[in-house]
Amino acid sequence: MLSGLLAFIGRVMLALIFIISGAMKLSDISGTGTYMASVGLPTEMALPVAILEVVGGLMIVFGVFTRLTALAFAAFCLLTALLFHRETADPMQAAMAFKNIAIAGGFLCLFAYDQKSWSFDSYRTRKRREAEARLAPTSDHAATGAG
Repeated sequence: MLSGLLAFIGRVMLALIFIISGAMKLSDISGTGTYMASVGLPTEMALPVAILEVVGGLMIVFGVFTRLTALAFAAFCLLTALLFHRETADPMQAAMAFKNIAIAGGFLCLFAYDQKSWSFDSYRTRKRREAEARLAPTSDHAATGAG
């Protein structure tokens, strides 16, 4: 029980930075686009990235397609480090790059251990097993030939 609660709290903590960052990007899409253009990316990517951060963050919090979302966010973090924090001679940029690498590591752990407690994924799995159990013949009937 405690590990499930801690996994949920960990998911929330990993997701918060994306939910907040995405909301801030949405509140200033033109500024976000300008910043993206400064590293050679199209300004049109600002809105999809902001939506990805908010929606993906909420998916992690609620445990919806957790493994797939965690893998996508790990890649996102690594790309962010490579595209936006390349100047590692600058201590602030180096810290930001390593922060993104560390967060990517957290998402890879979430992917690898697939902790489903307190999640929609767990609910969906439980419902699928219950449906399979209702459809499967019981062992008593099959063994005795009763019907």
